[in-house]
Amino acid sequence: MIDEANALAVMLLSEILTTDQLLRTRLGRVLPKGMEISHFSVLNQLASQSGERTPAQLAKSMHLTRGAMTNTLGKLEWAGYIHIRPDWDDARRKLVSLSPAGRAARDAALVGMEPVIAGIVSDMGSDKIRTVLPIIRELRLKLE
Repeated sequence: MIDEANALAVMLLSEILTTDQLLRTRLGRVLPKGMEISHFSVLNQLASQSGERTPAQLAKSMHLTRGAMTNTLGKLEWAGYIHIRPDWDDARRKLVSLSPAGRAARDAALVGMEPVIAGIVSDMGSDKIRTVLPIIRELRLKLE
């Protein structure tokens, strides 16, 4: 039999996983054709930081394996959204930068996402969002 603490943990996990799936589905519908949430996440990460990043740095910051990041970067490079070049100081490493087309794709994705996110905030109310945000952030930090 599950005690109250375990039941609470299971309910929390269930809500988080279901919310994640619903949000990914809803946002996936408004992304530019061919773009996936993982692609947007990498483009957004590159757009929010100046300069180049290594695939390992991107994988670490996004909590992905290097293999998963390599796969995503390959798709983004093929689409023309990023540039990957050798690191001239260390031939074993590569450096990734956002291309102008990648910035435009990221910006287009944000335009599509904005009404979805704004609608959620409007439906729930800003006060509820401000209340829950620190709790979600604390949970993320504890999981990191």
